[in-house]
Amino acid sequence: MFIALMCATCIQAAYAGSIPAVAVSGTVTDDLGAPLPGVSILEKGTVNGTVTDASGKFSLTVNSEESILVFSFVGFVPQQIVVGSQSVVNVQLVGDPTTLSEVVVVGYGTQEAKDVTGAVSSLKSESFNKGVINSPEQLLQGKIAGVNVVSASGEPGTTQSITVRGPGGIRTGSTPLFVVDGLALDNSGTGGVGVNPLNFINPQDIASIDVLKDASATAIYGSRGANGVILITTKKGKAGVSSISYAFDYGISKMARKIDVFSADEYRQRVPEAGGVLEDSLASTDWQDEITRVAYTKNHNVNFSGGSEKFAYYASLGMQDQEGVLKNSELKRYTGRLNVSQKFLSDDRIAVDLNLNATQTTAQRPSIEGVIGTALSANPTYPAYDENGDPYRYPSGMNPLLSLELNKDIVTTNRVIGNISPSIKLIKGLEYKLNFGIDYASSTRDNRMKANTLPPQDGRLESTFGVNSNSLIENYLTYTAIKNRHAFSALVGHSYQKFFIQSRTFSVNKFPVSELDPINIPGSGQDLTLANNRPTGYATRNELQSFFGRANYEFNNRYLLTATVRVDGSSKFGENNQYGTFPSFSLGWRISEEEFMSSIPVSNLKLRLGWGQTGNQEIPSKITRQLFISTVTGSTSYPLSNAQPGPAGTVFSRLRNEDIQWEVSTQTNIGIDFAFLRGALSGSVDVFNKVSNNILLETNSFDPQPSDKYWMNVEDMEISNKGLEIALNYDYVATSGFGFSIGGNTTFIKNEISNSPFSIIASGNATGSGLTSATINGYVNGEPIGTFYLKEFLGVGENGKSIFNDRDSDGYITDRDRIAAGSALPKVMYAFNATVRYKGFDLTANFNGVSGNKIYDNTENAFFYKAKISKGVNTTDAAFEYPQESANNAADVSTRFLKDGSFLRLNNLALGYNLNPSAIKLDNWIKSIRFSVTGQNLFVITDYDGYDPEVNIDRTVSGVTSYGIDYLSYPKARTIILGLNVSF
Repeated sequence: MFIALMCATCIQAAYAGSIPAVAVSGTVTDDLGAPLPGVSILEKGTVNGTVTDASGKFSLTVNSEESILVFSFVGFVPQQIVVGSQSVVNVQLVGDPTTLSEVVVVGYGTQEAKDVTGAVSSLKSESFNKGVINSPEQLLQGKIAGVNVVSASGEPGTTQSITVRGPGGIRTGSTPLFVVDGLALDNSGTGGVGVNPLNFINPQDIASIDVLKDASATAIYGSRGANGVILITTKKGKAGVSSISYAFDYGISKMARKIDVFSADEYRQRVPEAGGVLEDSLASTDWQDEITRVAYTKNHNVNFSGGSEKFAYYASLGMQDQEGVLKNSELKRYTGRLNVSQKFLSDDRIAVDLNLNATQTTAQRPSIEGVIGTALSANPTYPAYDENGDPYRYPSGMNPLLSLELNKDIVTTNRVIGNISPSIKLIKGLEYKLNFGIDYASSTRDNRMKANTLPPQDGRLESTFGVNSNSLIENYLTYTAIKNRHAFSALVGHSYQKFFIQSRTFSVNKFPVSELDPINIPGSGQDLTLANNRPTGYATRNELQSFFGRANYEFNNRYLLTATVRVDGSSKFGENNQYGTFPSFSLGWRISEEEFMSSIPVSNLKLRLGWGQTGNQEIPSKITRQLFISTVTGSTSYPLSNAQPGPAGTVFSRLRNEDIQWEVSTQTNIGIDFAFLRGALSGSVDVFNKVSNNILLETNSFDPQPSDKYWMNVEDMEISNKGLEIALNYDYVATSGFGFSIGGNTTFIKNEISNSPFSIIASGNATGSGLTSATINGYVNGEPIGTFYLKEFLGVGENGKSIFNDRDSDGYITDRDRIAAGSALPKVMYAFNATVRYKGFDLTANFNGVSGNKIYDNTENAFFYKAKISKGVNTTDAAFEYPQESANNAADVSTRFLKDGSFLRLNNLALGYNLNPSAIKLDNWIKSIRFSVTGQNLFVITDYDGYDPEVNIDRTVSGVTSYGIDYLSYPKARTIILGLNVSF
């Protein structure tokens, strides 16, 4: 298919060269005289066309002087101009009041922004974040109010944490639903440890991202919209505009910040001070320098697009090779995409859209915690290498370079996702559409440890094979009618989605010491008996059936009404509660269209009010059935009733609960959209209240026999997110070619748990010597999710021991003395950006930050206290904060290690230059050339002294989500990217 498209493009170019040549060039501007980039210019009746560059300029060779040029651009009235004897055609497009609003994607369709009544935010590709981008969440970090994206690790391709208007569940996380070109994704089991399943999307292929935030907007997705919906639309071809584009980025990365552990000289002084015995090997090693590197990223992308009046195509190939700043970590990704649209019959009655994407990603990871932990704690007077240049082998195993050599974890994922959507116009205003999609991913993970004699380590290989299959079929009808001052549209449909997840794992132990990699010779392991290495695995199937409908009514272009209902049935629930109904409605009033506003210079003023409910069914499969586990093999079985005994040789593990039902989120939203100065100054303000109840939770059963665990809905318990969102943007363009824009958004949010029957629901396992049984987070009434529920540290007493607040004055420090010491959730999220343009140059800066949140520094808790340095383990100044502290004082989990997590980051700074091809006499075959240099993560202002304040290591306990814990996080990189984009 790619070859055919390239041949078609070449044939077209050859044909164009054989016709009488009439060269036309010019500039397209708006009604204020500002240049318009991206305007489509088509020679009428042909497929010959072009688009304007960043300066609004174009050049085109047409058939003859009788040719007619058609100029079209979203939001403006199309113009047709006869070429005649003109060689220069300058055009000023006039804004079209009926289409001036940009088009945004909503569930199962599109709407003009002026007609949207829900809380929907749209981000186009030109506004995406710049830099080394692996997944779509990074593109919108800091760009949309109410959306919090946490890049919790600097590891290439790692999972991003994203929430829309705060988390609403305890054990289900807060990830929104992602929908790509109409196909709802299921990302469970499609990545691997530390691998983001959304890496399969090439960011260069994304045209826009639309975020549905309130229930009136997300209710069309019912049970899957409780945490918001993110709609990703990929690029399509344009009729009459054929092009080939190539983009290359080259990135250079270095660790942005170190943790300030003692240097060799400081270590020599501090160990005796702490009462330790100094072991001095006379070297001076910065172990953080030894395990990190200057890393390079290469990104190649080529795309082909074009089409005719009835056919359009977009095809792309991409390759990304990204090294991590930690040695032996990297991500390689190969992508291919084909989007095709075809219309049939003279009136375009039948249309077919096809989207197909194939991706392979390979992520290599060292033992991150082991390497970083050893580097931070290793004796800096030890040499890194021996006389042969090999990692020095210490009996204690304290050389992190040896871990880099012996251990690695490789995850390879192949994913194919595609959907075909034929549609037919049955009668005037009535259209039927079918959407059939398949998302298939297979992954292999090989985690190996090579055998070693010093320090002693057994060779081991653990391999996991996973499959995730997701198929979707939808049928829906859309009816649209306009009569006089009334406009009406209705949507009804049915959806069926089936999921299959399978995983199989085996391990082989006791490989001999050898240069050969166990991954390549698994049969050389010496422990192959099934008794010691029994393969494990699981498989699960789930189904989701839905009926949905939506009605939109508009009166006199001023008064708007939207009503939605979706009925979802999930196989995860028992037969008596399989279906849930999720309604919503919203109202809009376009105040700017009222007669009394005619004398007021307002371009747009719209009031919105919405209410709705969405559901949550993100729970494990089969929990409505009792569970038995074999005492011999560890396999599971599911008898049909609680009264039915399990098979012989099994033990009871879980009770059956057929009455478990949907978790429900109810949300109210009041918003106002505005635009002044002919749209140059625009913005929105939203106030929202989202309340989740009927909370799904696995808890201790009232009777511990025969099982101590029981799934239930906590009926009266509520989790609320109340907030205010403000977004503002100003864009100025002068006829001299100078222009600038400045904008930003702020979100104030309050999360609270109420009516919980539990005194505390613990989560966030601490890690470190003596800390294993301690928890850090607690879900407590009257406090937000992510609260740090800790003993209150008051200092160190004269006896050298820690002092904690004995709140109940019983003379003992117990869990009853814990306090709610702050939350990992920020109270304020903000971002601002600025762009300056002059002729071919543009400079853009994007900042983002948060405040009001805390971080628990589990790294300091585990490594940086006096007992460690006294035993020869390197630390920081934190170990000597209290001079009187005893070297025998334990570092208990407490507020001592709780820190402010606020920060302000320069996310990216990009300088670009659009070179006019005519200036170098290449305009006959090059449409545009762009050079750019981008700085990513150039600085961060924060009081936090870890690698980075943007952290969230997963320390989930029994499925209850943890928040805001930092433990040996992969350090962030500071990156400079050089870019070249050429379009032919």
